[in-house]
Amino acid sequence: MFIPLHDANSLKHINMQYVTIGLIAANVLVFLFTTLGSESVATAAVLGLGYIPSTLYDIAERPPELVMVPDYATYVTYAFLHGDIFHLGGNMLFLWVFGDNVEDALGHFRYLVFYLLCAVAGAAMHGFIAPDSQMPLIGASGAIAGIVAAYLILHPKVKVWVLAFGRIPLRIPAYVTLALWIGFQFLMLAVGGEDQISWAAHVGGIVAGALLVLVMRRRSVPLFDTEIVTPKSVKVDRPGAVESLPAQPAPRWGRQ
Repeated sequence: MFIPLHDANSLKHINMQYVTIGLIAANVLVFLFTTLGSESVATAAVLGLGYIPSTLYDIAERPPELVMVPDYATYVTYAFLHGDIFHLGGNMLFLWVFGDNVEDALGHFRYLVFYLLCAVAGAAMHGFIAPDSQMPLIGASGAIAGIVAAYLILHPKVKVWVLAFGRIPLRIPAYVTLALWIGFQFLMLAVGGEDQISWAAHVGGIVAGALLVLVMRRRSVPLFDTEIVTPKSVKVDRPGAVESLPAQPAPRWGRQ
């Protein structure tokens, strides 16, 4: 539908998006470990760490040799597995573009909890829709969908650079691109879209992200970009009065 590139939305409460970077690194490392090894390692990881609804609903059991973690732990572990480089790259690009501002709004620890809860919600919705499925669910899409929903609620007016249809560069408000993306997930779930994609996991993450950001954000963080930020070139002394600041010399770039 579209590929996000850049949002030019600066951080206000944190110096660096450490958790977002850490999550990207963790996903990449797990991907390298499971794909650069033998095919049997990749298969074992998917079957041992992927979320399989039928095992959670006591309809089926994993073979004992493939049990790596308790079944309930796969509500989280599945979100660190990816099928191929495009699956990984797409999720990590969304996480990089939108995750830092959600982390900024929530704080490092609450953002990590938020991310994991969105992943759990995605798996739970997937299992609720298809409780008898024996196909492993993998991918961070549920958690990413939660981040997209939170970003839309926090910063709908921020303009985002995207590649529409994978080739047309556009700079449009987040409420256009992200609202369309979210609506598309619900539509595909309703009509029964591609079997290889869990639209239910996306919707579960979206719902969780939209609700959690309301209670987990910092108290000083407004919703829907309602905060009025005074440009650095002016100073407000009293209501209705704006005093211009002295012009600053242009920065010099390069080695000095």
